[in-house]
Amino acid sequence: MSKLTLRSIGAASKYLVVLVGLAVITVWWINTPPGFLGKLDAIGYAVCHRIGERSFHIGPIQLPLCARCSGMYLGAMTGLLFQSIVSRRHVKIPPWSVLVPLIVFVLAFGLDGANSYLYLIKQVYPGSLPQIPNLYVPNNTLRLLTGSGMGLGIAALIFPAFNQTAWKDTVDKPTLTLKTFALLFGIQVVLDLLVLTDSPIVLFPLAVIGALGVLVLLIIVYSMVWIMLMREDNKFSRFRQLWLPMVAGLTIAMVQVGAIDLLRFWLTHTWGAFPLGG
Repeated sequence: MSKLTLRSIGAASKYLVVLVGLAVITVWWINTPPGFLGKLDAIGYAVCHRIGERSFHIGPIQLPLCARCSGMYLGAMTGLLFQSIVSRRHVKIPPWSVLVPLIVFVLAFGLDGANSYLYLIKQVYPGSLPQIPNLYVPNNTLRLLTGSGMGLGIAALIFPAFNQTAWKDTVDKPTLTLKTFALLFGIQVVLDLLVLTDSPIVLFPLAVIGALGVLVLLIIVYSMVWIMLMREDNKFSRFRQLWLPMVAGLTIAMVQVGAIDLLRFWLTHTWGAFPLGG
């Protein structure tokens, strides 16, 4: 096969990826709730239970994600942005001095989530599981804080993984040191405290960051998968060269979001929270 033919096939495949991406996004856009906030809700709908009592609100408007998911995606986005500034192409995972606190955050996320789920079961089905006590009464403050810790952990792992997969020229250093992690943690605490003010000035950006954070994480993961499948590992020097893997990642992400939206709507017949039996 001639080089010209190979180039033609390569160019056609790029156009195909773009066209498929546009088609998927268009179908999803048409079949989801109207308006900007409606689209954010549809993204959150694919990954979160969206129970009203466990979510933040701007007046009567519920945020697209519950408090725990809002914290998780806020933490992930904060962690990714922070690392992209302080350790752009570092490829080593953080040292144990950073991993140990992150592991504690993950355990706290799991413990609070399990306790919260148990509490929900007892609320919905009174008298159930009496032999299993709740450790404490769950609340949105703990959901936000433990979710943020989990998000920082996700960012700390996914950022070096992406750098190892994409870039030709890398830096053989950890993406976070104890010093930079302490700064990141301090920034996240401040952001969480701002969220807990319940100010619409803070909550509206949180709604946007949380929902878009879902797509950002999915795009990063699926773009890495695309790069590996196309055997283009470590071939990129500039971010603009990643446009095709990113478009492919966005397309796969939207297929996943759309499929879950469709299945959930088919099961529940509502764009709201999961119906709770009584």
